[in-house]
Amino acid sequence: MINKKQSISKENIEAIEKAKAKGIEVVIATGRSFQEASHALSEAGIKSSIIGINGAVVLDPDGHIVEANALDFESVRKAADILKKLDLYYEIYTNQGTYSQDKDKSLALLVDIFLTSNPGADPVVVTEEARKRFEVSQIKIVDSYERLFENPEIVYYKFLVFSVDFKKLGEAASELKQVGSLAVTASGRDNLEINALDAQKGVALEKYLNKLGIPLEDTMAIGDNYNDVSMFERVGRSVAMGNAPADIQRICDFVTASNNENGVAKAILEAIGE
Repeated sequence: MINKKQSISKENIEAIEKAKAKGIEVVIATGRSFQEASHALSEAGIKSSIIGINGAVVLDPDGHIVEANALDFESVRKAADILKKLDLYYEIYTNQGTYSQDKDKSLALLVDIFLTSNPGADPVVVTEEARKRFEVSQIKIVDSYERLFENPEIVYYKFLVFSVDFKKLGEAASELKQVGSLAVTASGRDNLEINALDAQKGVALEKYLNKLGIPLEDTMAIGDNYNDVSMFERVGRSVAMGNAPADIQRICDFVTASNNENGVAKAILEAIGE
């Protein structure tokens, strides 16, 4: 739903409002922190439930947490050890915000990843957008994650790993999956997202809809990457964005336009007969 300008288009906003006017429940499912997701939705004037951090936290339309699926501490330590051994940069999403050990490295990686995917983009603009992410997400810098691990009040929701070394990412994914208590997905070829097994978009969506009394077969999910697969496997109508990887498009019922071509709006309007 977010375009290359990191905003929600007017067309997408209008389509969402049309769906809501017809009594359709709109749920935003994202790998982003709820602070970052809430900021984007607030700017667009959209009020809805949020499945944040891939399902680690579910918020109702008023912003109240109705469910949380955290990582157990043993899994946290195992994941941290694997990533440290492979010398991979990562951030940790917690109940007290998102933490990083190296702001400069994070900014450089984000800029490099974006410019690789968008060769014609202005490096100055991209760098500024990367800096804004730190502000919006309220990312905190610590000298060492060991400080977090010593704090019993910290609840761990997700590890977000960034790297342009795809071989290392592959090695990390293989080792992390062997832990057995971790859900390992990705929202792009340059990252890994590590959550508790129940902290998956599809699992969280199914639980939330059960509470609302909405059958899964009457739902539609729109997504563009591997952290959306658990939703696609459960809903009645799965829609891949036009910018989604080819294998994600193949497993979906329909493919809509890309995120820069108002694909979300087109999918919604087609589903509601507009």
